[in-house]
Amino acid sequence: QVHLAESGGGWVQAGGSLRLSCVASGGTYRDYTTAWFRQTPGKQREFVAGNRWSGDSTYGESVKGRFTISRENAPNWVYLYLNILKPEETDVYYCATGSLIWPSFREEEYTDWGQGTQVTVSS
Repeated sequence: QVHLAESGGGWVQAGGSLRLSCVASGGTYRDYTTAWFRQTPGKQREFVAGNRWSGDSTYGESVKGRFTISRENAPNWVYLYLNILKPEETDVYYCATGSLIWPSFREEEYTDWGQGTQVTVSS
C-alpha cells in the first residue's frame, strides 16, 4: 500500500497562490492516475485535478485555468499549483492515487489517500 503525505497548505488572501505537495512512500505514482480532491466538512469530496503517467491532466470545471497538477519528472512527488484562490475554496485538500481508470473523477476509484492539508482563503 502506498503511503501519501500532503504539505503546503496554509492561509492566503483571496487572489493569492499556494503550491501543495504530495509525496508517496512504499510505492510510486508511476502506473496510476493520481488526483487532488477537496472537502468541506459535511460535504462530499470534490474532484479538483487528475494526472496520469503519460502526462495527461484533467481538471474540475471550477478550477480550470487557475490550478495546475504536475509531477515534474519526480516519480514520487505530485504538486498542485493553486492560483487566483477564492474564499469559497477554503477546504481540506487531499492527494489520492491507485486508480487504473482514466479519467478518474470519483473518490471510490482511488485506493490510497493522504491525511489532507488545510487551505484557508480569506476575503
